[in-house]
Amino acid sequence: MALAPLHELRPSPPTIEATHAPANIEAEQALLGILLYDNAAFERVTDHLHGRHFFEPFHGRLYEAIQSHIRRGQLAEPILLAEQFQRDPAFEDLGGVRYLADMVDRAPPAANAPDYGRVIYDLALRRDLIRIGGDIASMAQAGDPEMSGPQQIEAAEQQLYSLAETGAVNGGLVEFRDALAGAVEMAAEAYSREGGLSGLSTGLADLDQKLGGLHPSDLIILAARPSMGKTSLAANIAFNVAKRYAWEPQPDGTRKTVNGGVVAFFSLEMSAEQLGMRLLAEATEVPSDKIRKGEISASEYGRIRDAAQELSEAPLYIDPTGGISIAKLAARSRRLKRTVGLELIVVDYLQLVTAGDGRVDNRVQEVSQITQGLKSLAKELSVPIIAAAQLSRQVENREDKKPQLSDLRESGSIEQDADVVMFIYREAYYMSRIEPKEGTTEHLAWQEKLDPIRNLAEVIIGKQRHGPIGTVRLHYNEDLTKFSNLARESRFDIR
Repeated sequence: MALAPLHELRPSPPTIEATHAPANIEAEQALLGILLYDNAAFERVTDHLHGRHFFEPFHGRLYEAIQSHIRRGQLAEPILLAEQFQRDPAFEDLGGVRYLADMVDRAPPAANAPDYGRVIYDLALRRDLIRIGGDIASMAQAGDPEMSGPQQIEAAEQQLYSLAETGAVNGGLVEFRDALAGAVEMAAEAYSREGGLSGLSTGLADLDQKLGGLHPSDLIILAARPSMGKTSLAANIAFNVAKRYAWEPQPDGTRKTVNGGVVAFFSLEMSAEQLGMRLLAEATEVPSDKIRKGEISASEYGRIRDAAQELSEAPLYIDPTGGISIAKLAARSRRLKRTVGLELIVVDYLQLVTAGDGRVDNRVQEVSQITQGLKSLAKELSVPIIAAAQLSRQVENREDKKPQLSDLRESGSIEQDADVVMFIYREAYYMSRIEPKEGTTEHLAWQEKLDPIRNLAEVIIGKQRHGPIGTVRLHYNEDLTKFSNLARESRFDIR
């Protein structure tokens, strides 16, 4: 039986106005009628559908009430729901309990619920697209002096990305119960994973234990003086995440990442080939300078060839654009997540990114814009971002060369915006620079001090919003530029 339009169920309801916006009131009535008649049909409705997607506001509130009752294991039917909406003016204007009963009487078969849900969701997206298009046109025509053309494009792209990913232009206010549900889900995932991590594994057990993994929407600053290995550690983590990538298909045809993830590596200092060489050296344990010079044996070449074929399957995407702007970095990250997926972004390094609008007064202000942009991007895409950063020269002027938060170069906003700040310190680097003359007693003493620390690196966690600060000791192979777990006990030094 064809459903009567809403106005036939109740003459001229004041909450529904004539409009040209795409909507299907009959589809909304049909879905609500199905759910009120058979609560079990709710399982067939797409998870993407929310109350905000309904054109008639009361329908949206009713859908949310039905959803809430069913998820709590309670019956959702007209008599019980009518009590909840007694003080809702729209409910009385539409006909009260009689309106709900009419929808149940006219409900189509429960098997049609997914189709009605898709129609409602698609029409909601079309309405948002029309609104976004109007906003873009108005903004471009008005010529906002506070926003340049590229900034307007970025704002429009951000709205479109958010709409495509979540079905809403922006997140807005979130109910506390939804926030709690997300927290419980994170805890459940950590409990079910081997090792108990709530975040993405770095592949370095000691670092994972201290951080709990890399958490979505976190900005992680990895800072060090030159030659300390910040690019190496960032590349090691990126490679460890990418090579562990595993997914499982979902009922709606999408993929759910169950281990590792897709990684975007913005290499602003090194070319894609140079970075690839480093990762190849790590995987084959053949030093990159030997690979580059061709000083390899037949067996080493065979390992390189086999490893290259295996590594090529890892979802690691490298962007070697030098001096990339934060807007372009964000746009390319959004596009990758939309088309392929994305679990981790690595930026090497922070001070080589530009604000891109050409209107900053000084470098400190520009770095502030960049760190704020990276933090916003991490939250928007719900992925961790690791950004390598240079430390100021004042480290070299101290007797104690271990870095601290005040050494962060060019802007205090790096410390302010970051969720985690980590420093790399290798005492062997400084020790090797004061080598005495060979053959002397001083040289023997120097050698005895150097040998125990030659392959020792410290990752100093100077700030962490989610846990304690402290130091993690790792093994560092300078020939392979590779960080790995330190094979000994008492690896932690909490300070």
